[in-house]
Amino acid sequence: MATYECEVCGMSVNATCGKCDAPLENGSITLDNGSEVQVSKCPNEHGMIKSPLCCGQDRSCKAG
Repeated sequence: MATYECEVCGMSVNATCGKCDAPLENGSITLDNGSEVQVSKCPNEHGMIKSPLCCGQDRSCKAG
């Protein structure tokens, strides 16, 4: 399971899919302008969400 940790305060979060309860996996997508965005994806293709925010910035992923 991917663990997202705030580099400022140290708070961390794990996430699971609301449809199948599978642990979300860390990933990234490339936007039309070429920039990459970190996302959390359901391994069963139920979708993805942008990585969580904390202290005004994206949390970094610590795969676990």
